[in-house]
Amino acid sequence: MTRYLRGIAIIWVAFRFGLDELVLNSFQRPWLSRIARVLAVGRNLTAPRGQRLRMALEHLGPIFVKFGQVLSTRRDLLPPDVADELARLQDRVPPFDPEIAIATIERAFRKPVDTIFASFERVPVASASIAQVHFATLVDRNGHTRDVAVKVLRPGMLPVIEKDISLMRMTAGWLERIWVEGRRLKPRDVVAEFDKYLHDELDLVREAANAAQLRRNMSGLNLVLIPEMFWDYCHPEVIVMERMYAVPISQVDRLREAGVDIPQLARDGVTIFFTQVFRDGFFHADMHPGNIQVSVAPGTFGRYVSLDFGIIGTLTEYDKEYLAQNFTAFFRRDYKRVAQLHIESGWVPADTRVEELEAAVRTVCEPYFDRPLKEISLGLLLMRLFQTSRRFQVEIQPQLVLLQKTLLNIEGLGRQLDPELDLWATAKPFLEKWMLEQIGPQKMLNELRDEAPRYAKMLPELPRLLHEYLSHRPADHRRELLELLAEQRRSNRRLQRVLYAFMGFGLGLMAMHLAVRAGLW
Repeated sequence: MTRYLRGIAIIWVAFRFGLDELVLNSFQRPWLSRIARVLAVGRNLTAPRGQRLRMALEHLGPIFVKFGQVLSTRRDLLPPDVADELARLQDRVPPFDPEIAIATIERAFRKPVDTIFASFERVPVASASIAQVHFATLVDRNGHTRDVAVKVLRPGMLPVIEKDISLMRMTAGWLERIWVEGRRLKPRDVVAEFDKYLHDELDLVREAANAAQLRRNMSGLNLVLIPEMFWDYCHPEVIVMERMYAVPISQVDRLREAGVDIPQLARDGVTIFFTQVFRDGFFHADMHPGNIQVSVAPGTFGRYVSLDFGIIGTLTEYDKEYLAQNFTAFFRRDYKRVAQLHIESGWVPADTRVEELEAAVRTVCEPYFDRPLKEISLGLLLMRLFQTSRRFQVEIQPQLVLLQKTLLNIEGLGRQLDPELDLWATAKPFLEKWMLEQIGPQKMLNELRDEAPRYAKMLPELPRLLHEYLSHRPADHRRELLELLAEQRRSNRRLQRVLYAFMGFGLGLMAMHLAVRAGLW
């Protein structure tokens, strides 16, 4: 019964903000447009469609607000005006009762809150759709008093989520069946993606683990601070972390008054992003201004402070290699190679004509090369490539959509700090070094080094394994194996010749250098 009441409430909000009119008009049929105009009588539907959709999601509650935020990242699927409006959704929702937060903490750790913390501020400092944060102090295992932030999950989230996700899934199915645009936008896939993100965020231990990994990755960069997690006080519903003292990055005037070098801050943000993405393949994928602050403490002055690690993007070695080749081809204006890479990766049907895809990519990319570098937006370029790819039935990978969304965030933030920021000039040295590591000799050497322990363990066992295999397999299989071994020997000899050539070249350079120093050359 509750599910049906919730469904009725959703339908009423959709009708109130004219979402039915948006759907009917999207069919581009005159008779449906006339029905939409009749249904609109008595309702004020003069606001733009994106604004009405945003307001409807806000009225439906925190889960729908979060859905709108995730939906706004799918700029490859949405019209730009709708995506821009959904991106304005904020996680500013009313806090829940502090007594409920305290009860959650006590249930998680089976202790009264006053015995866990030396002090606990009952008024929350921040409240979002999934959790809220309280400041506190505790005595750590070394006897030191530490200022901490306590993040507490909203109560009863799982049943609410399951109910709303079920309704979203049902609505998405209807849209795909009755709405022409629905089949292209793949609403069921979008809901499934949202379901995954939301359930990941409901486990706060996962967020704590994400933060710990980022903290290790960024420890040697000296550009960003990640709060330390107190693992003795981490639970799926509660996590306790180091309290960070910093200024929100949106308060630029206050940062400037404190003496922060704002243009350098913008460049550092680009460096942090590209390091996380291309060096580590593990990046903070929710880098909007509400999750970023700047330290003004003497010991860490001018460093970024990252918060909220519920959404993390990851890239495999294959993803990184694919991006390396695409960037290389793009910088060379080799649009045919970009098209071939899309086909080779299986993102477009194998029967796609390379020339047609090449022409589409050229149409998107070529205008950018006639602009000053500082006016080029990599995030916008990726977004338009994704939108262009729709006509070729490209299946955009979720991890690359997160990458594009984060790139848009960091570009917008960087240019808000420094309108003259040249993203390409800032990123180019990093990208060139990274691409060399991805497709150059150093990558081969790194892979050989990484695989050496495994090969060293396998080599002593190889004769026995070969003997056992040959003794128990038919003659034709033995012949195939012997042919394979012969091919492997030929490959090894070729590899040895390459290595010997490298060694000879290196020794020759050393000899020339010594001869020059001795005055013999």
